Amino acid sequence: MAVTFPRSSAQGPPGEQEPDTDQPQRTRRFSWAQAAPYLLILPAVAFELLVHVIPMVVGIFMSFIQLTQLYITNWSAAPFAGAGNYGVALDFSGPLGWQLLRSFGITLGFTVLVVGISFVFGMSAALVLHRLGRGRGFLRTLFLIPYALPAYAGIIIWKFILQRDNGLLNQLLVDGLHLANERPFWLIGGNAFVSVVVVSIWQQWPFAFLMSMAGMQVIPEELYQAAAIDGASTWQQVRHITLRMMRPINAVLLLLLFLWTFREFNTPYVLFGPTPPESADLLTVHIYSSSFITWNFGLGSAMSVLLMLFLVVVASLWALWNRRVNRDA
Repeated sequence: MAVTFPRSSAQGPPGEQEPDTDQPQRTRRFSWAQAAPYLLILPAVAFELLVHVIPMVVGIFMSFIQLTQLYITNWSAAPFAGAGNYGVALDFSGPLGWQLLRSFGITLGFTVLVVGISFVFGMSAALVLHRLGRGRGFLRTLFLIPYALPAYAGIIIWKFILQRDNGLLNQLLVDGLHLANERPFWLIGGNAFVSVVVVSIWQQWPFAFLMSMAGMQVIPEELYQAAAIDGASTWQQVRHITLRMMRPINAVLLLLLFLWTFREFNTPYVLFGPTPPESADLLTVHIYSSSFITWNFGLGSAMSVLLMLFLVVVASLWALWNRRVNRDA
């Protein structure tokens, strides 16, 4: 007797083709074209980690330990300080906290002066050259010399200019123009603040000029022609066309100038050394002195972290304010 077995339901109806289970599944092949962008940015990521991220993490760790000269060769033996270094830095009734607060005030005034004057100089020079016909290329190159010159070389030149006895500035004031009877000190005392402000402006305003000049190139000339036909004066054209169209560029420019100037270290250090006069005791040099002169690296790291947090807060508030202004406009 013939025995018939029922067809399995998994096989489907008789006319349906069964899937080929023996064929291997398609796998996604590796493509060098897709991996090339990641391989190209890999060196930049590695250097970013080595130069910025890892030192920042180490600095934050150092701010929580009592790392003094006793433990400089053995960090693991340095006792944990918790928030003690931050407490000392923020204790404005104590000598260290008061010195940090005074340095912060000096740095804030220095930054406002340098950023404001550099922005005005850069914008004014860009406006003049934007309207100028002949000689624009020569003046543009001349204005960019302070920005192209190496920072250390430029500051050293200014240090020779500001010397009391043989400096060019005092020779011009006393011997040339006879505007002073005695040669003033420019690198010590109260005039040291004026010196560091002038040198910093000399370094910063060409960047403001370059950014402003680049921004003015994209403003359509038809807007100025239409405003002139309507009877708008030059100041009205600058106010309602140039400044309004350059508002996003100026927002970025002012933020960059503030961040760069507030953490400026090269100019005061080269001019005055690690122990600047009290009137020019900028925050970065003060942190350096607290770390490498008194050998209190934990306290210096805490001050550095506080400086970083302050700049992050300023940048965040500036971004929020700028976004609200652009939205309302």
